[in-house]
Amino acid sequence: MRDMTGTVAFVTGGSSGMGLGTARKLVKLGCRVVIAARSEDKLLAAQKDTGADDVFVMDITNYADWERAREFIAEKYGRLDFLINNAGGGIAIVPYLEQSMENIRRSIDLNLYGAMYGCRVFAPMMVEQKSGLIVNVLSVCAQHAWPGFSVYSAAKAGLREFTKCLYLELQSKGVRATCFVPGGCNTNFAAAAGQMNDDDMKFNGEDVGEAIAALCSFNEYVFTEEMTVWSIEQEVVPL
Repeated sequence: MRDMTGTVAFVTGGSSGMGLGTARKLVKLGCRVVIAARSEDKLLAAQKDTGADDVFVMDITNYADWERAREFIAEKYGRLDFLINNAGGGIAIVPYLEQSMENIRRSIDLNLYGAMYGCRVFAPMMVEQKSGLIVNVLSVCAQHAWPGFSVYSAAKAGLREFTKCLYLELQSKGVRATCFVPGGCNTNFAAAAGQMNDDDMKFNGEDVGEAIAALCSFNEYVFTEEMTVWSIEQEVVPL
């Protein structure tokens, strides 16, 4: 296990759910954490909650916001050790023939392009410093099929393959890219996507944060292709 003291992490979707849990765990390990999201009020509350060093207001689907984030990190911290591309959402979980073209575009932008943009702006910084870990947060929907999840699943499956290819391109430069693949989680995902509430699930953002923090704490010569974490409450047959 590496010493995390003084390392720098950038966590998108850091104001709630899995991002909030991840920020909290990384701070406890001594990491200097910058949390990013769209709402400044929620970010400031999350900063007070987690002890994160900084907040950064951005829309991950806007490439210019990512460029601003890179400038901010470079000027204030001079390096980035962990990029946690966590932000995402279901947008609309409905049968494909009921999907609007606007929601299809929004889902692909949020769940695929946003993370790809983050990799595009921060990977060069990691290559220059010859170290760094990119964690792209997927979903078990990238590996399994459920009715209504076609668009969301397509975006997450695309991110999975992108991450694997990216690792192969960056491996020789000392930079790692890995997939974190959570199952159903108590993060308000279902309610936000127009489904039933998921508040009764035990598996939560704190559990996810612990798992992502563990990925970050591995020694730099250790590569984890992907980590899949399920709640024991979620039955999937066949697995």
